[in-house]
Amino acid sequence: MPPATDAPARTAGMSRFERLPWRKIVLVVLGITIVAIVAIGGFRTITNDAYSGARWRDFVILGIAQGSIYALIALGYTLVYGILRMINFAHGEVFMAGAFGSYFFADAYAESGFLERHPLPAIGIVLLVAIATSVGVALLLERVAYRPLRGAPRLVPLITAIGASLFLQNTARALFGPGTKGFPKPEIVVGTYTILGVEFGRLQVVVFLVAATAVVLLSLFVARTTTGKSMRAVAEDSEIASLMGIDVDRVIVVTFAIGGILAGIAGVLFAMTFSGVNFFMGVIPGIAAFTAAVLGGIGSISGAAIGGLVLGLLESLGPAFVLTGYEIPSPFQLKNAFTFLVLVLVLIFRPGGILGTGDAEKV
Repeated sequence: MPPATDAPARTAGMSRFERLPWRKIVLVVLGITIVAIVAIGGFRTITNDAYSGARWRDFVILGIAQGSIYALIALGYTLVYGILRMINFAHGEVFMAGAFGSYFFADAYAESGFLERHPLPAIGIVLLVAIATSVGVALLLERVAYRPLRGAPRLVPLITAIGASLFLQNTARALFGPGTKGFPKPEIVVGTYTILGVEFGRLQVVVFLVAATAVVLLSLFVARTTTGKSMRAVAEDSEIASLMGIDVDRVIVVTFAIGGILAGIAGVLFAMTFSGVNFFMGVIPGIAAFTAAVLGGIGSISGAAIGGLVLGLLESLGPAFVLTGYEIPSPFQLKNAFTFLVLVLVLIFRPGGILGTGDAEKV
């Protein structure tokens, strides 16, 4: 039998071992590994001259345009989360509904020639139809699916949102078919603008300007209007806001309506950018927009905008910069993998997002 004096020594050694900050150690090792992988892949890509300077510029412009669309959708996620503390996973289908609603008008105007003869009124009507459709779907979701569950545990409305998403997807597939329908766009948004010697696609410029305008107007609306102040009060504490005379139900309806407006605009811009609509089109952009909201700091309007732009640039530049260096075939087919990777890394390293606290919120 070993001496009794050995037991306290082993216990003390084990205690020191257990007190090591293992989570921080693992995060540091993981971070170093990721940085090394990115650095090696990027170094190989640059040294091999895989892409020209003009091509890198195109990647950046495309990333900004795509990120602007993500930002518009992400604003809907962040508004609903800020008010109800729930993730509306059916918001991607609100976006899809707006695109489909506008498609029929855009297609009819293209066949009649009205889209080319009077492009601005035609686009205005198409946008109004998309907004009306998305707002209608968003308000229907709030009234039928979410309001009855407002006092339920958070997991219940989350599951309901996923079910509503699947319902809307399959409804669109049954009504409009599984195929992709070409979305027409007028010649006014085709071609390029030359700004400071750099060529930008006209539609890309429009997408960025619309997104920037939406972020500014929404920020001013929340900060300066009575309804916006009511939204901030409900987001802070809905019970206290109700006791102060604020109609919480009305504020929530307004929140869903604003999210629907932004989703409808994003649906038209996305359909014009990629020249098509289908029943499944809300899934990947919806997940990407949710990732953008988390990346920027969900609940923050400016965070959603920053997260959308950052994610768009990562999706556009990431495959070219990292995967090309490892000679992975068809690297751009893996851009959606970057979305999920970014989401996982944000949740691991900074759950609160760029403009958040950096701490995970208990659900």
